Amino acid sequence: MTLQEKIREYREYQRMKEEVDAHLDALKLDIISDMGEAEEVTAGEYKVKYKAVTSSRLDTTALKNTLPDVVARFMLNSTTRRFSVA
Repeated sequence: MTLQEKIREYREYQRMKEEVDAHLDALKLDIISDMGEAEEVTAGEYKVKYKAVTSSRLDTTALKNTLPDVVARFMLNSTTRRFSVA
């Protein structure tokens, strides 16, 4: 298989994945709508939960604005490679 054929196949699978993801998102919204205000429902052999989850995160923008010298001391740089097909 040539590089061009591999890229074509890759792009086709990407398109298919986007379609599947969109379908999954629509089904998820339908299920959530059917659940109403319930946080947990049982439908036959399936148990579905839709609960609020609280998490705490560091506001890095505020930290950078308030204590830029501290942020600079603890900043880590990393290098990665990004793959894209256009």
